[in-house]
Amino acid sequence: MKAIRVHEFGPPEVMQLEEVSGLTPGPGEVVVRLNAVGVNPVDTYIRSGQYLPKLKLPYTPGLDGAGVISAVGPEVRHRQVGQRVYVAWSLSGTYTEEVLCREFQTHPLPEGISYGQGAAIGVPYGAAFRALFQRAHAVAGETVLVHGASGGVGIAAVQLARAAGLRVIGTAGSEEGKALALAQGAHHVLNHRTVGYLEELQGLTCGEGVDVILEMLANVNLDRDLGVLAKGGRVVIIGTRGRVEIDPRATFRGETSILGMTLYNASEKELASMHAAFVEGLGNGTLRPVVSRELPLAEAATAHHAVMEASTYGKIVLIP
Repeated sequence: MKAIRVHEFGPPEVMQLEEVSGLTPGPGEVVVRLNAVGVNPVDTYIRSGQYLPKLKLPYTPGLDGAGVISAVGPEVRHRQVGQRVYVAWSLSGTYTEEVLCREFQTHPLPEGISYGQGAAIGVPYGAAFRALFQRAHAVAGETVLVHGASGGVGIAAVQLARAAGLRVIGTAGSEEGKALALAQGAHHVLNHRTVGYLEELQGLTCGEGVDVILEMLANVNLDRDLGVLAKGGRVVIIGTRGRVEIDPRATFRGETSILGMTLYNASEKELASMHAAFVEGLGNGTLRPVVSRELPLAEAATAHHAVMEASTYGKIVLIP
């Protein structure tokens, strides 16, 4: 079968499509024939050596995908050959035609959800859910500010927050991005390219500030975020591309909090909780991943360049 392999850390071009051996599931494992593969910014950080630098080389990149189970090993009780599933993490990497997974690294993919949409669930919706509910403990009636609301994680956060009864304010950098975030359920969307755009929050929150901020680019926004939080407000840092200087005294008056998050720290119970919510939301129509671009698996390098561009809307997926 074909798979992308990385033999050394470096730029996107270190990824090469190669012929590799087929997979055989062991006890509690399944093999999934992939029809779509999700591309995430974290994939680029790992490939470059910035993240998980001790990862054993060579490796196949990728955390997300969707397809059909093609083989099951002994002791597998809840999955069967021919079942449509999405993959969130795996044992062998998802930039490939087939992937080896533990049974519960796969999740039922409801009819009506495309394989491309299924490949857009794991990391984006997982990061948004963990940030909103497992780190910030957001509850219905609160106001959440979602930076980058037109991106993969941003769209997931808007849909999840709206379904949970939160008031959702997003940011985007273009009229197209603003329209996309509004279409996904945001109540208001601000243009983050407008000077002083966060000042609009005073009027939108009656001067109270926002309860939760999901921060995708902390090195640019974090210092300003602290000035628009409500009393007891929380900023959850989902992404950053560098260091930032803040004034810690900005947290004193409202006793506000800065929280970090990573899916790597989620427990088995927390992962099971979020995926139960995703399967239900996909089934009842409250969650609908947005795929903006599909590329052949062989063009993984092009996808890695594209996923880091600010103009990318929704999700980029690879097609094996």
